[in-house]
Amino acid sequence: MKSLRVTVTATIALALGACAGTPRMGDADRLELHRAHAGAPVSNFPLRGQLDGWTALGDQALVVWTRPREAWLLELAGPCQDLGYATAISLSSSGSRVHAKFDGVVPLGAMTSQVGRFPCRIHEIRPLDTKALKQAQDGLREARVEPRREQP
Repeated sequence: MKSLRVTVTATIALALGACAGTPRMGDADRLELHRAHAGAPVSNFPLRGQLDGWTALGDQALVVWTRPREAWLLELAGPCQDLGYATAISLSSSGSRVHAKFDGVVPLGAMTSQVGRFPCRIHEIRPLDTKALKQAQDGLREARVEPRREQP
């Protein structure tokens, strides 16, 4: 447990350092921040009706919110075309559960081509500590805000 805490702390410090001089975190930094707040991989998660929200983290990972305080980091088996441009997603499931290595994600929206689209296979599912993630994101926002300088 202690080594996990050190790894998470180091990852957060790297993320803070990476975004300190930039106005916005890139996909790779956002993915690392989410990985730092994700638990051990699980084989599936419950899908109760509609998603509460989702966020692409590049073209090979995304976060899906199943409830306001319940989110899952989905890492895909490879690049998922148009994920960054999608306005919605479709998740396959069986028995009201989404399974790693079996189910997939399909990006939807005006900018995505739906013809002949194969689902992007979910390689790994990890639960997110949403409270800790929000605190880390708030801390990053505060670190990016520079105090107003007085003009002489």
